Amino acid sequence: MTPELDGGRHPIKAVTGETVVVEADIFTDGHEKIACAVKWRPEDQSEWTAVPMVFRGNDRWAASFMPMQNIHHFYTVEAWRDPFASLLDGIIKKRAAGQTLSVESEEAVDLVGEAEGRGEDREALKALVARLHEAEPASEEQLDAICEPATKALMDRCGPRHQVSCYDELLLVVDRKAAVFSAWYELFPRSCTDSADRHGTFRDVIAHLPYVQDLGFDVLYFPPIHPIGRKNRKGKNNTLTPTDTDVGSVYAIGSAEGGHDAIHPQLGTLEDFRALVAAAKEHGLEIALDFAIQCSPDHPWITEHPEWFVWRSDGTIQYAENPPKKYEDIVNVDFYGAEAMPALWKELRDVILYWVREGVRILRVDNPHTKPLPFWRWLIAEVNRQYPDVLFLAEAFTRPAMMRELAKIGYQQSYTYFTWRNEKWEIEQYIAELAGPMGDYYRPNFFVNTPDINPVYLQTGGRAGHLVRATLAATLSGAWGVYSGFELCEARALPGREEYVDSEKYEVKVWDYDRPGNIKDYVRRLNAIRRENEALHDFRNAVSLRTTSDQIIAYAKFSRDRTNCILVMVNLDPRNRQGCSYEIPLWEWGLPDSGSLDVEDLLGGYRFTLHGKTHQIALDPFERSAVIWRLAPPADWKGGR
Repeated sequence: MTPELDGGRHPIKAVTGETVVVEADIFTDGHEKIACAVKWRPEDQSEWTAVPMVFRGNDRWAASFMPMQNIHHFYTVEAWRDPFASLLDGIIKKRAAGQTLSVESEEAVDLVGEAEGRGEDREALKALVARLHEAEPASEEQLDAICEPATKALMDRCGPRHQVSCYDELLLVVDRKAAVFSAWYELFPRSCTDSADRHGTFRDVIAHLPYVQDLGFDVLYFPPIHPIGRKNRKGKNNTLTPTDTDVGSVYAIGSAEGGHDAIHPQLGTLEDFRALVAAAKEHGLEIALDFAIQCSPDHPWITEHPEWFVWRSDGTIQYAENPPKKYEDIVNVDFYGAEAMPALWKELRDVILYWVREGVRILRVDNPHTKPLPFWRWLIAEVNRQYPDVLFLAEAFTRPAMMRELAKIGYQQSYTYFTWRNEKWEIEQYIAELAGPMGDYYRPNFFVNTPDINPVYLQTGGRAGHLVRATLAATLSGAWGVYSGFELCEARALPGREEYVDSEKYEVKVWDYDRPGNIKDYVRRLNAIRRENEALHDFRNAVSLRTTSDQIIAYAKFSRDRTNCILVMVNLDPRNRQGCSYEIPLWEWGLPDSGSLDVEDLLGGYRFTLHGKTHQIALDPFERSAVIWRLAPPADWKGGR
C-alpha cells in the first residue's frame, strides 16, 4: 500500500487542499470479483468517508481524497469479495451464450434483497426489489433489470460484502499550505539601521516591511532576538577580543535581562514586538523566529537550574565545542542529565508556546540534529496538538539519515543539500531523490545562502551566479529562502571558507539596498511568477527535459490537471555563453513530435509558438541566464494524461 512510511511507524504528510493518492495491491484466490475503497476521516470525526478504488491493472487499485482541515487525519483501505459483481459477470457471459439462468436470476434477486442503503439509495433499492419481483423469474425483463448499469452502480454502493479485509489505520498529518509553498527572507533586526553605531529596533523593522513585501516574500525570518550574554562575548569576525561596543553573537542567548522568553532590550519591548507582528500581517508577511537551544554563560537557567548543564571536574561549566572549534560564548543544555527530564523538556516547550501565543506560527530550529529525536517528536506533537498551524523548519545540514528522520518525526520543513548542488547531473539527481519516496514526508526549503553559508558558487559566480541560484531555488522547490544581502549580490568571503567576511552574526551591518548590480527586480519577478502559477507550488512534479549541453538544465513542472505548465531552462555557467538543443514536452498532452504549443515568456513578457519537439537556444549570463516559459495546452485538450 502507498503511501505508507516505515510500515506505519511514521505518518505521511499533506497540506490542506492537496490530493492524496492511495494505491494498493489487492487480490484474492479464485475468480471472485473484488471491490475496495479508501476510507478516510479527520481526527475530530468518527464517521469514515469511503472512496471507491479504481482498477489500474495487475492487481493494482487506486483512489484519492482531499483533506481540507489543518489537523491529523486517518486513512486505510478496505477490500471485499463482491458476490453480486461475481454473479453478474457470470450472468452476462451465460446470457450471451444462450444458457438457462433460472438459478442465477434467483440468486441475484436474493442478493438485491440483502442490500442495505441510506436515503435515496434505500428508496432505489425498494423500487428495484419491487421491479424484480414483478417480472417473471429469469425473463428477459428481469435479466435486463439485473444487468443494467444502474443496478450495478447501486449494488456497488449497497450490496453485501463477503470476507471483508481492512488494512491498518494510518496517520496523515495535514499542515497548512505554507509548509510546502512559502518564500522566506532572513534579516537581522539590529541591522535595520542607517548607521553601524545605532542598533536597529523592531520599529525600524516595521519601516522595512514594505521592502520585503515588495520583493514578494511571505515569511520574514529573524535569527534569535533574545538578550545577548556578555561573558566571553565574541567581537567582529568571531574574534575573542571584543571591544565595549561590540554587540556579540545573537546565538549567545541569555543575560541578566532574561533568556529565551525575553527580548534584547536594544530591539525594543514586548509591545514593540507585538506591533511588528501585527504590521507584518498587514503586509502579507508572517514572522518566523529562530529557536536555538543554547545559552550564554550569563543565561538565567545556569544559576536557576545548574542541573540542566554539564559541569567539568574542576567545577567549570562545559562550553560548546566541535573540535577543534570552540564556542566559548555558549553552553549547551544536557538532555541526558539525570535531572533534565521532564523539567528541561517542559521548559523548552513552554518557551515555544510563549512565542506562539505572541503570534509566531513558524519556528526555524537551529541544529536540531544535535538534540535527542524523542525530544523533538514529543515537543512538536505537544505544540501542534494545541496549535496545528505551527510549522517547524529543521536547520540540519548533516547526514542524510538524520535529516530524513527529523522530517519523519514531525518537522514540517527541512533545509537541504541544494546549497552545494551545482552541476546539472547532481541537481537532477537530487530533485529526483526528494520527489521520490521522500516526497511523502520531507519538505525541502531551498535556501540559496544563510549567515553561516556563503557558497563558493556565489563567491565566484558574480551577479549571474546569483540569478542562476535564485531561479533554481524559486522554481524547483515550493519553499525557498534568501538571507539579506543576496539580492544585492553580496558574496565577499573569508579566504578559503564558505563564510562571509565581516559577518553580520557579530556586528551591526548597514545595507545599501539600492546599490548597483542588485537583482531586486529579478527576485520580485520570480516571486510573482511563483504565486501566479500552481505548477510552481510543489517540488514533486518536476520533469527533467533533455538538452545537449551539460551546462544547460531544463525541466518542466505541471499542475495536477496539466492546465498549468512552466518550463525552465538555466545556464549553470555564470561566465560563458552556452547553447544547446532542447525538447519541449509535447508528449505530456499526447501530442505528436510535430505538434505545437503556444508559449508565454514570463521574464521577457512576450508570446510565441513552438512548432515541433526539438529546438535550439543560447543563454548568455550577461544577457539572460535563464528563461521561464508558460506552455499553454492545446485548445482542444480535454484534460488527463
